[in-house]
Amino acid sequence: MAGLSPKRPLLIIGGPTAAGKTALALDLAARFDDVALVSADAMQVYRGMDVGTAKPPAEVLARFPHACIDVRDPDQPFNVADFLDEVDRAAARAERVVVVGGTPFWLSALVRPLASLPAGDPVVRAALESLPDPHARLAEVDPDSAARLHAHDRVRVVRALEVFELTGRTLTELQAAGPARAVPPHRVLWLDRDDLRPRIGERLDRMMAGGFEGRGPYLDEVRALLAAGFGTELKPMRSLGYAHLAEHLCAGLPLSEAVRRTERDTWRLARKQRSWARTMGWAPATADEIADAVAATLR
Repeated sequence: MAGLSPKRPLLIIGGPTAAGKTALALDLAARFDDVALVSADAMQVYRGMDVGTAKPPAEVLARFPHACIDVRDPDQPFNVADFLDEVDRAAARAERVVVVGGTPFWLSALVRPLASLPAGDPVVRAALESLPDPHARLAEVDPDSAARLHAHDRVRVVRALEVFELTGRTLTELQAAGPARAVPPHRVLWLDRDDLRPRIGERLDRMMAGGFEGRGPYLDEVRALLAAGFGTELKPMRSLGYAHLAEHLCAGLPLSEAVRRTERDTWRLARKQRSWARTMGWAPATADEIADAVAATLR
């Protein structure tokens, strides 16, 4: 994975969910020539997951293509290394690169050194996921990672075990060995709003749009994914919103409760994203403030 060498500093527009990041990035793409857009939303990579991930409409994507949107089916892997490769490719072909999204691990990987880790192996991962207590196993082979990761954070626990099985070295050792990728010149702008909670509710209302009658775009999307064979055991189908609506369709959870949980968990996610941004030292800004900063960066 090569390091980035963009012709201008990499521009990163982050922010909590529903803050309006995509609309701002599209406005930038319309105003400036030679802008390559890259999505930093870990769920927008999956085809068929459009409504619940708030992807731009197809006609907008046709005009303003985004790397890392609609590049995998929900049962196909896509990880942070794939994301970084896409950013590298964007930087190689465009004068200006704008990364937009709110997945903390992906954004952190752009601005902090990332250790050289092996690609995932589905067979090895499946065997590890079948362990009755992966965290206990991790405590045996990599106590430092086990102490850092919560036992309920199964995805990262299994990944740490997978790294050990594939390399014979612990995740802790590999991370201490140093970065495999240089951090490029960049500028981070963190979009936030005082009215975020009501915006989350309003966006969910639009996604449901008649869903309380048993249909609606969001419900129909989850129904279609299930019908296509993408089961609730898949990581994307366990993600925000999709898990609750799938529980309604498959297990009889009342729809009103599924929607309530989706709104609640979306707000929790937004708060976590805000807290994470503070740990990164990223101060919130308004759309107008970001627009002024962007003009200075991209012109």
